[in-house]
Amino acid sequence: MPMLSRSIVTAFSGLSAIGVLTGCAAAGAPAGEIEASAPEAPPAEPPAPADGDEASPYADGSYTADGSYVAPSGPESVTVTVTLEDGAVTGVEVVGHAVDRQAQQHQSDFAGGVAAVVVGQPIDGLSVDRVAGSSLTGQGFNAALDEIRAQAAA
Repeated sequence: MPMLSRSIVTAFSGLSAIGVLTGCAAAGAPAGEIEASAPEAPPAEPPAPADGDEASPYADGSYTADGSYVAPSGPESVTVTVTLEDGAVTGVEVVGHAVDRQAQQHQSDFAGGVAAVVVGQPIDGLSVDRVAGSSLTGQGFNAALDEIRAQAAA
């Protein structure tokens, strides 16, 4: 291979290597430099409220409300009692009022499993779908939660 051709091939090879290296560089890094970055730190915990500051727009206490829904057997309802502390659910009780045997079973199953789903959760935005295989009872529960949030915010 003539000397001039070999120089051109060597020059292009060098440019290719530079292109590969700059292609590996992090976005925003100057050409030819590779930026290393440490993993992102987890977000900082929000500061705890100072004494006297309200941590939640909801007052501590126990609140009770009824919620209704429509099952295949017809209209059904549940009574929900929620205990709040600092805006979080610390206790829950669901009492069903179904007349239909199947609806009674679903309400009973829901009542037995709902605490595991909601206790410790903030009431703000809390909503349940299916609990212990019962999906319709959750509609009545959510309707009662809406009323409880209104009571606790007053």
